[in-house]
Amino acid sequence: MPLSVTTPWALGGLPLATRAVLAPMAGYTDLPFRRLVRSFGGVGLAFSEMVNPDSILRGRSRKVSALVATAPDDRPLGWQIYGTKPGLLAEAAQWFEARGAELIDVNMGCPQKKICSRGAGAALMKTPELAVEIARRVVESVKIPVTVKIRLGWNAPDAAAELARGLEAAGAAALTVHGRTRAQRFSGAVDLDGIRQVVEAVRVPVIANGDVFTLAAAREMLERTGAAAIMIGRHTLSEPWFLRDVARDLAGEPPLAAPCFAERLAMMRRLYADHIQLYGERFGVSLFRRWIPRFAKGMGVPRPMMIAFLQAATPAEWEARMAEVERGAGV
Repeated sequence: MPLSVTTPWALGGLPLATRAVLAPMAGYTDLPFRRLVRSFGGVGLAFSEMVNPDSILRGRSRKVSALVATAPDDRPLGWQIYGTKPGLLAEAAQWFEARGAELIDVNMGCPQKKICSRGAGAALMKTPELAVEIARRVVESVKIPVTVKIRLGWNAPDAAAELARGLEAAGAAALTVHGRTRAQRFSGAVDLDGIRQVVEAVRVPVIANGDVFTLAAAREMLERTGAAAIMIGRHTLSEPWFLRDVARDLAGEPPLAAPCFAERLAMMRRLYADHIQLYGERFGVSLFRRWIPRFAKGMGVPRPMMIAFLQAATPAEWEARMAEVERGAGV
């Protein structure tokens, strides 16, 4: 039977405060964004972007240093790694553990072509023996919990339950299941019954993932799947406070108002400042552009002003664009 969503829970001995989990998203869940999401509260666990073991073991660059950056307020945190070489993945897990990691996650669900073409990510669902061996080697290499993220299958939802049993036997402390096949990528409806089959196949906690954009969808996912927790990704890019809302709703607490214009402006400034601190001025301004359309939409910024914002190339130009937004809103 699934645990009550209002009771404390843990993954392999790591205590977690809520059942709301921030998904690993390549290109987005870096330290600045994780800190922004955590600032609202309600985050039981967050994950890093997926990390290529070679990048941290064979050569370090400023980009890699930023990828593995964390902070005292960025806890609890799971580091997600991917690949097809059990020994290399085990070595990467040890690298993270030696630097204070609390949890390692192995990605076996990424549908990206460049990842799957190498046999990694969701392609590991086609080679279940290798997938289980990877999990076993990583588990044996560290003392911290190891989790695995999978999909329901490659072309059809027919592989997840059996693979889940193998991963559990290999020592995985928990599993995350995205309720689609690799062929579906992010299209079509999430198969909640498919996730439930995995929940019923194993004894370790299962985290359900996929297409949660409303509080009602979050409740339905947990009720129908019997999962221990819910992982949310894409919707947090538009509403970084959404995990707070989910955690409150599951606890039976009333909703809080969405941030007003001034609060969103403060969010934008905080995220920008963290980008500059982590990436430096030149790269930080450039990388922050990915967030401008999302903030502009939520703040009602006119399209011409947003386009001008996207063209800012220096901190001075960025501040000038921010001043225009403030004047336009009468702030």
